[in-house]
Amino acid sequence: MKYLILLLVLVVAAAWLWRGRRRDRSASGPAERPAQGAATMVACAHCGVHLPQREALFDAAGRPYCSDEHRVAGPRPAP
Repeated sequence: MKYLILLLVLVVAAAWLWRGRRRDRSASGPAERPAQGAATMVACAHCGVHLPQREALFDAAGRPYCSDEHRVAGPRPAP
């Protein structure tokens, strides 16, 4: 019987500690990342993969590419 009471006390203490730590974490609020605007996405003219416009490479005609190899290869011919 005394082991059952001891177990009950340990479970209650563990729950109390867990709730206290959880409450402390939620009181500080979620970690916020700096707000950034939505990135404009473009499709590679060669393979069609979508990537942020700021990471794309453009040819003289203004077509976006995902890599320099695809820019050199040029746009994929229509099927």
